[in-house]
Amino acid sequence: MARALVIGGGIAGTVVAIALQKAGLEPTVYEAFDRTADGIGNFVNIAPNGIDALDSIGLGHLVRSNGFDTPAIAFYSHTGRPLTGDVPTDRLSAGGIIIQTIRRSDLYIALRDEAARRKIPIEYGKRIVDATSSGGKVHAVFADETHAVGDLLVGADGLRSQVRGIIDPAAPVPRYLGVLNAFGCARGFPTEGPPGVIRMFFGKNSFFSYTKHPNGDLWWFANPPRATEPDVAELRKAKLSWREDLLRLFASDGTPAARIISATPDLAPPSPTYDLPKVPRWHRDHMIVIGDAAHAVSPTAGQGCSVAMEDAVVLAKCLRDASGVKQAFITYESVRRKRVEDIVAQGKYNNEGNMRRGPAGRFVRNYFISRAFKNAAAKADPTWMSSHHIDWHTPELTGDDGRGLRAPS
Repeated sequence: MARALVIGGGIAGTVVAIALQKAGLEPTVYEAFDRTADGIGNFVNIAPNGIDALDSIGLGHLVRSNGFDTPAIAFYSHTGRPLTGDVPTDRLSAGGIIIQTIRRSDLYIALRDEAARRKIPIEYGKRIVDATSSGGKVHAVFADETHAVGDLLVGADGLRSQVRGIIDPAAPVPRYLGVLNAFGCARGFPTEGPPGVIRMFFGKNSFFSYTKHPNGDLWWFANPPRATEPDVAELRKAKLSWREDLLRLFASDGTPAARIISATPDLAPPSPTYDLPKVPRWHRDHMIVIGDAAHAVSPTAGQGCSVAMEDAVVLAKCLRDASGVKQAFITYESVRRKRVEDIVAQGKYNNEGNMRRGPAGRFVRNYFISRAFKNAAAKADPTWMSSHHIDWHTPELTGDDGRGLRAPS
């Protein structure tokens, strides 16, 4: 069996390792940190296309059993006026799959444990510093001066990917999007309506969203604007002032945002938001990048984890069916590039819409949001991202990006 070196032990890395094993390869995961990611991160929404990708390799139950159903999405103006009703999320996919909400750490643990159950090795404290290809093999070098040799190397090492720079030293750096991400949990906060519904509020000064856990807790996030890219260390130092800063942003809105923030204990400092719109080179020789390492998506698209899961499954299929590693990579890029770059662009568009200020900008945004969700058969329906389906048993065809459009070869 071909040996695959998977760089990065997060969600993308563990899913691709499991998919590669299913495709008949022998993967080993190398994680830069010397510990697991238990308890790290907040919550994520896994879109129907992400669940579909996991279902195709028998992993969908890991999300469903550790998360909770998100049966609908609703949008509101800064006054609290509904812009839409509760839009059922089962309309986002042809198969009726609905969004799942899960703590990132719980998803990571479930995937890691599944990889262990399948006897996929995961080595910690292995920060890659270089890799070279020769004689049909990849030689990886780690910061602890150890080495690994495989038939291919998959960079699933995230936004600040080291593998991306190894493949192409001129690769672009992540693009700062002008907003921060703040998260919190208001335990037992009283709200009306069923659990699981994602409620999104376009405030005058900041975007805010929450969903109610079945136990009554509110999981929320906000996107406070920050024109200049901040230093992460500075954000951590300013932890004590963040509650006041957020409350000021939402003070004039007629939404529950300020009350929810006030009821949240232990408010963590926010983090900057980035995307990665176009990486010219995804692969070189027997090395390739996937997920955030190749095309980081703004959280406003709700697709970061899901498209990484798609990547993992499609790459495994291409390696299973192609005549060699290089041909597999060419096919993979052909079927994936346009789709993921469209999703990155949609995320940036959503981010800019969330940031619109002034009465005129808000009116235009709110009008188009209301219109987009009124007609389930509308050609401009923004849910095209989530209806993507992967059939594990069907080979990928070069040139078809899954939306009936031609992708670059």
